[in-house]
Amino acid sequence: MKGIANRRLKIYNGQIITPHRIINGGTVLVDRGKIIEVSKDNIDVNDAIEINAHGKFISPGFIDIHVHGGGGHDFMDNNLDAFLEIADTHARYGTTALTPTTLSCEHDDLLKTLELYELADAKNESGAQFIGMHIEGPYFSMKQRGAQDARYIRNPDPNEYKQILANTSVVKRWSAAPELKGALELGAYLKSQDILAAIAHTDAIYEEVLEAYEKGYTHATHFYSCMSGVSRRNAFRYAGVIESAYLIDAMTVELIADGVHLPPPLLKLVYKIKGADRIALVTDAMRGAGMPPGESILGSLHNGMRVIVEDGVAKLPDRSAFAGSVATCDSLVKNMIQLADVPLLDAIKMMTITPAVIMKVDTNKGSLVKGKDADIVLFDKDIMIDTTIINGKVIYSKSSEYSPVV
Repeated sequence: MKGIANRRLKIYNGQIITPHRIINGGTVLVDRGKIIEVSKDNIDVNDAIEINAHGKFISPGFIDIHVHGGGGHDFMDNNLDAFLEIADTHARYGTTALTPTTLSCEHDDLLKTLELYELADAKNESGAQFIGMHIEGPYFSMKQRGAQDARYIRNPDPNEYKQILANTSVVKRWSAAPELKGALELGAYLKSQDILAAIAHTDAIYEEVLEAYEKGYTHATHFYSCMSGVSRRNAFRYAGVIESAYLIDAMTVELIADGVHLPPPLLKLVYKIKGADRIALVTDAMRGAGMPPGESILGSLHNGMRVIVEDGVAKLPDRSAFAGSVATCDSLVKNMIQLADVPLLDAIKMMTITPAVIMKVDTNKGSLVKGKDADIVLFDKDIMIDTTIINGKVIYSKSSEYSPVV
């Protein structure tokens, strides 16, 4: 987000969600894109644009660290407008920062997506801020590929990934299957480059996951989806990736809490074992997010996979598997509260500061703290988004009394 409001902004008469408590009736004061005061009082401010929250919650902006698209667009459409429209779409649902995500694809298509990221980041004035690219694939288990295109799945190639990373600095996360030949070397290399290595689309067993964790794979991508659980091999049982993530206390996980990918009992189980400090809520949204049900395309428009959006999720045409979600961040928070009985503060933590810590942007984002970026969302008791503020700039509001800050 390059645009920053030049005038001070006062948000008051709401319920301020801080890292440790809710402050009723306080004030958040913003100047030049930064939070300069969080007070329990309604403080007087001269020459500030005022937003009366009318009792709504004043929350840190939502951070989505795994998203493919929305509003009818996918990041792999490889055009500038797609990037910007996706950012605009998700901002309307409370997302103030996101990590654009790829799918397994042609090498040249991936390079083009990374190139467009830099162009789009410079022009993104009215949508959720980009905080780095997430490469999902192509180094996956064929058995656990899910909706990933089998034509592109292969083992890690050091010549390929080192060349990609040598030509760009925008990649901040890479998801791969750690049991593949060469995957441990990939994890170690990503760690050396300060890039988050994540486990995904994998058939690994506990011993492989533990070694991978030690090499740098510290995060589990869309937990439970396309990953191994307990399996029997030659009559012996082995713990899979799911059990490994539970056993390795420090490993973080992400949940597609759309109420479809994971039913309420599993949402409750993950929360009970891992806790809000180790769980990030993600949409994993494809282009159908924010769009009506019907036929759609997963991945690029020119060579993507036809899917069907129904029952609140994207499915393969034969309905044999899910093919990405159409969730938005507001719905994730609402579902964790209503379906998993999670307290509001923890649901917000999993959508704000925990993903910020995972992506190493928590110095500036993820909580309403003096000195951090003024990324703020106002919503009501039903988690209906009223106003989205990024870098102190009102970029969405359904209330007629608020207009974008210029």
